[in-house]
Amino acid sequence: MKDHKGHTALFFGSFDPIHMGHLIIAEYFINLDEISELWFVLSPCNPFKQDQLLTPESIRKELLDEAIKGEERFRVCDVEFTMEAPHYTCKTIQVLKEQYPQKSFVLLIGGDNLSDFDKWKNHHEILETLPVYVYPRRGFRNSAFDHYPNLHKTKAPIVEISSTQIKKNLAEGLSARFLLPPGVYELIREKRLYV
Repeated sequence: MKDHKGHTALFFGSFDPIHMGHLIIAEYFINLDEISELWFVLSPCNPFKQDQLLTPESIRKELLDEAIKGEERFRVCDVEFTMEAPHYTCKTIQVLKEQYPQKSFVLLIGGDNLSDFDKWKNHHEILETLPVYVYPRRGFRNSAFDHYPNLHKTKAPIVEISSTQIKKNLAEGLSARFLLPPGVYELIREKRLYV
């Protein structure tokens, strides 16, 4: 087991629901020498997806807690639950830095997010103040930000599992059992979510 002197990786998302793809990416990053813990930063809503209907945040948090149960290097961070909307990443990072001055944070984003990074509020400030690790997404290779020294493209696996597809399967009565952590799948069935 690695010591806890490395970075704390921030993995933002609505996680509606958390699935095996999220966990595969998280496991890739937690295995990097420079990262000692990973926080799933649960977003009540995404400024780019204001019209999207989300499952209540308390239920998404319960699913996330279940998914990472027993993995002490993972943690659910619900700091945005008490923050004023809209929930901009730059603002959340600033709040976390103030709350945890002893932590050294890195941001994880997908290649698809990187291609739209210029639309993020204070995106230059994010890139200048903390390392940004990019996991690949099919169809997204280069960006205008590749020259930034704080930007690190990784060889994380490309996982093509989406929460949207899982919700569609469940709504249509199709199986999504092996796309979800077992405990999460059971909770979803128990609560009759996404049907």
